[in-house]
Amino acid sequence: MRQRSFIAITAALAAGALTLTACGSRGDDGGSDSEGGGTTVVIGVDAPLTGDLSALGLGIKNSADLAAKTANKEKYVEGVTFKVEALDDQAQPSSGQQNATKFVADKDVLGVVGPLNSSVAESMQKVFDDAKLVQVSPANTNPALTQGTDWQTSKSRPYKSYFRTATTDAVQGPFAAQYVFNDAKKKKVFVIDDKKTYGAGLAATFTEEFKKLGGTVVGTEHIDPETKDFSAVATKVKSSGADVVYYGGEYPQAGPLSKQIKAAGAKIPLVGGDGIYSGEFIKLAGSSATGDLATSIGAPVEELASAKEFVANYKTAGYKDAYEAYGGYSYDSAWAIIEAVKKVVDDNDGKLPDDARAKITEAVQNVSFDGVTGKVSFDEYGDATNKQLTVYSVEGGQWKAAKSGTFTG
Repeated sequence: MRQRSFIAITAALAAGALTLTACGSRGDDGGSDSEGGGTTVVIGVDAPLTGDLSALGLGIKNSADLAAKTANKEKYVEGVTFKVEALDDQAQPSSGQQNATKFVADKDVLGVVGPLNSSVAESMQKVFDDAKLVQVSPANTNPALTQGTDWQTSKSRPYKSYFRTATTDAVQGPFAAQYVFNDAKKKKVFVIDDKKTYGAGLAATFTEEFKKLGGTVVGTEHIDPETKDFSAVATKVKSSGADVVYYGGEYPQAGPLSKQIKAAGAKIPLVGGDGIYSGEFIKLAGSSATGDLATSIGAPVEELASAKEFVANYKTAGYKDAYEAYGGYSYDSAWAIIEAVKKVVDDNDGKLPDDARAKITEAVQNVSFDGVTGKVSFDEYGDATNKQLTVYSVEGGQWKAAKSGTFTG
């Protein structure tokens, strides 16, 4: 990993020494002249900053903020100061679309990190694409966002301005199925999802691979994500004879669901995707969560040599919220935008061009750097070229890495 003066950054963060230049007014298409003669570029962040999923959203915001402060401390783009402005989508598509419109209206915003939810991303993509404003998500996993609704038979990229550093459910669901069937030796699954874009899509790709491997789906159910009473579905799981439950959805429902399935007498593991990979899941599921499993994108950040500086500096920076599952990917998403800004500025005699947004979107397509999560680059669809995944198991009240690898299909 290219060293980014992390020791100096840590000291500066600890001392509160990082400052942002004041914004003035620039030109027509992004960036503003600061009073010191430089240019301020705003990186927007959209994520759920309040509500049930705020633990993940705040980790996204803080990690993007750390990337901007790192770039400023290093003077990584000469004459440019980066600033993060975050908006709360509350995990709601309508709020995400409103936030996208706000970001587009702010000419200083030259890139956006987020959102968390695939359903929210669906509502934002066209708004950003029409404005040629680049969007890099650290967390969206639904394949259709980059490969079109017919991705299983005919891939077609819908929006050139959309990228992600997370791998997709086309990889994550089957990877989980292979682990459950081959490693955990579970043959009979009860599949549940929350009917949302992310959860239903993930459950579908898991199911297809599990059947292909020879497993049996003994039951399926859709739950209402607005409720926390899953006693009826828990009873169905118990009577189905399943030896494992797969849940497509997120931790606010997965935690209580796991707890109630065990309480109903089905002492079997609940398995989910990166949407349940949070310390909040364990709090909600309680002591009976032991043995539950989750897949998440990439290798464990704490175990990556490339991520040691990020982990140390996040802690030293004093953010009160954990970086959670998407911290490293959020940092890398923001850094992809920073790299693109650098390319565009360097190619334009040290200043932003009038069509900065369009040029930055083009530049993101070709970025390639050693990031927190490993090598960061994008394929022709805007998907991350890093396809690594990890299975985590709840042991002793914590998520512990059980197996890392890539899906082989």
